[in-house]
Amino acid sequence: MFNSLSDRLSATFKNLRGKGRLSEADVDATVREIRRALLDADVAVPVVREFTAKVRERALGAEVNAALNPAQQIVKIVNEELVEILGGQTRRIRLAKNPPTVIMLAGLQGAGKTTLAGKLSKWLKGQGHSPLLVAADLQRPNAVKQLQVNGERAGVPVFAPHPGVSSEFEAATGDPVAVAQAGLAEARAKLHDVVIVDTAGRLGVDAELMQQAANIRAAISPDEVLFVIDAMIGQDAVATAQAFNEGVNFTGIVLSKLDGDARGGAALSVATVTGKPVMFASTGESLDDFEVFHPDRMASRILDMGDVLTLIEQAEQAWDKDEAARMAKKFADQEDFTLDDFLAQMNQIRNMGSMKKMLMMMPGAAGMRQQLEQFDEREIDRVEAIVRSMTPHERVAPKIINGSRRARIARGSGVHVSEVNGLLERFGQAQKMMKKMAGGGMPGIPGMTGPGAGGSRKAGKNSPKKKARSGNPAKAAQQLREAEEKRAHRGSAAPTGAAFGAQGQDFDPSALNLPKGFDKFLGK
Repeated sequence: MFNSLSDRLSATFKNLRGKGRLSEADVDATVREIRRALLDADVAVPVVREFTAKVRERALGAEVNAALNPAQQIVKIVNEELVEILGGQTRRIRLAKNPPTVIMLAGLQGAGKTTLAGKLSKWLKGQGHSPLLVAADLQRPNAVKQLQVNGERAGVPVFAPHPGVSSEFEAATGDPVAVAQAGLAEARAKLHDVVIVDTAGRLGVDAELMQQAANIRAAISPDEVLFVIDAMIGQDAVATAQAFNEGVNFTGIVLSKLDGDARGGAALSVATVTGKPVMFASTGESLDDFEVFHPDRMASRILDMGDVLTLIEQAEQAWDKDEAARMAKKFADQEDFTLDDFLAQMNQIRNMGSMKKMLMMMPGAAGMRQQLEQFDEREIDRVEAIVRSMTPHERVAPKIINGSRRARIARGSGVHVSEVNGLLERFGQAQKMMKKMAGGGMPGIPGMTGPGAGGSRKAGKNSPKKKARSGNPAKAAQQLREAEEKRAHRGSAAPTGAAFGAQGQDFDPSALNLPKGFDKFLGK
């Protein structure tokens, strides 16, 4: 959604790199570019003026002049001011002291209220609550049916005493206020601790819409009134938000369609203009594409600094703890990493959601956005098809997969042989990495040596170079005897009872309590 704004701001900050001191002209030029970027992104003009004025004032102050790296300090200032216009602190749902907690959804028709109701109910259910959906939108065709479908997909009951209208030519007959009140009574009777009331919208703000929403609010006295706004509607977002704030006095904002390709900057203005916090964000069509809105994390995404915390939270929610424990036991027991394990790990990643969205949360992801856009989400499906086309023995012992077997697997999975070859090559690399990790080290970390470390041990200037073994058998045997004598001599110089000698000396593997057979790996 904020790709254009992110790119413009990143380009602006690049011009500051390498400058040990920033002049007033440098600051003015930077603020000017930030102003243009925000206006191009549809951020409201009053918000832009206030934002750039604060950035300029702080950039010319003592905090930048005294900084070791003024350019980084400017980025820090912009990040902090972005957090402020996005709402400052993360705002959670205020639960009622005496359940049920009543949440009313309001907004224009097409903003995504009914879909949001399903997403919110599923999220609340995952938080340990027992929500009830109430279908009080009796005006939009098939709105009640849509809510019932979303409730079924989310595993949440729906209270819908009135079917609503089935076509745009049918006049609405039900009373949404009565339905909302009956839904609240139903929740109390069935001991639901949260009630989500889906209300009607209009194509535009009008008196009838506001009156109906105000009547429902007065009848059920909701603990939260969430204003759902389409993040793609541009500058009209501000006027719409102001109208609903005056009409129903909402308590929080939900940004829907945040995964769209519009400029979306007007969504940044809503919190500042209305003084109400953005509480949730809807980022896709799936019921799982829903997240709590964290102003600091969103600011980091806009500035291409990533959102690793959200990524970790998604992983914790989706990761199968039993599967993780099984893999940990395999590592502890020094068992081989098989293709079945490889497939299980791939499915764990798939359960976390869209790979593109996850990768875009990594710091610096904007620099490779084009490559990420070309990433095929169906790659994991192809991997699964290839592995499923193998026999159980082939999955455990992939080294037996010769040319004819590869051709059979390719035919069975509907791919080219080259894709089977590529998968087996990637699996081989993953298997080596898992073996190194099981050996007690982390692969690819410079400076780490020893079993399983994976770090390179390049000889220094004073390090003895290893002599190449001679091709003559007699001479090779002589070299081997000399090497053994040197090792024995060094070992005798080590302190008594020590597992390790001084730097460059050998060590006794038996003192490390290594797994059985590991001494052979060390050449002992």
